[in-house]
Amino acid sequence: MRYSREHKQETHARIVRKASVRLREKGAHGVGVADLMKEAGLTHGGFYAHFPSRDALLNEAFAYAVDRSGEHWCKICDQLPPEKRLATIIDSYLTPLHRDNPGHGCVMASLGAEIARESAKTRKAYAAKLEQMIDRIADQIPDLPRKAARRQAAATLATLMGTIVLSRIAGNSEFSDEILAAGRDAALSGASQTRAAARKPAAKKTAN
Repeated sequence: MRYSREHKQETHARIVRKASVRLREKGAHGVGVADLMKEAGLTHGGFYAHFPSRDALLNEAFAYAVDRSGEHWCKICDQLPPEKRLATIIDSYLTPLHRDNPGHGCVMASLGAEIARESAKTRKAYAAKLEQMIDRIADQIPDLPRKAARRQAAATLATLMGTIVLSRIAGNSEFSDEILAAGRDAALSGASQTRAAARKPAAKKTAN
């Protein structure tokens, strides 16, 4: 039976969506092609009609997850004044819901340590998506020069990711909640300090 081009595209997208969830839940080495295809209602043999390899699927699933995070940040910040956007991203990221639901959370927090052990070629591809994620956050800091906004975005994302990783290690507990609160305070404080420094007028040079 032959399917239309639209049907094949829809099926391809459905497999990528499901793979992106499993990737964040179980890691790159915990995603099985047979299980994914079964979950999508397809046979294992049909996999190669959509992807040349398992790695190709994982790369698409990773990119999909990064893009969804960026779209989420743009959506929640769309109607906010510039000075509230970064704080809103921080508050939406450091939540018990995100901690307890990795399958629909930030893929960088779920896979960061695992990616760091991959080949240089793989790390380079994933690093490009990391930079895209940093740029998406920097887009929500228009009150700073672009270079300063990127530095703040990188520092903020590092704090957010580290906080989520530690809170997951601690589990669903009072200690874990304490880590989330501490990370939020640190991220908000860093953002405030950067904005204050950007607004501070440069010191005038005095003649000798």
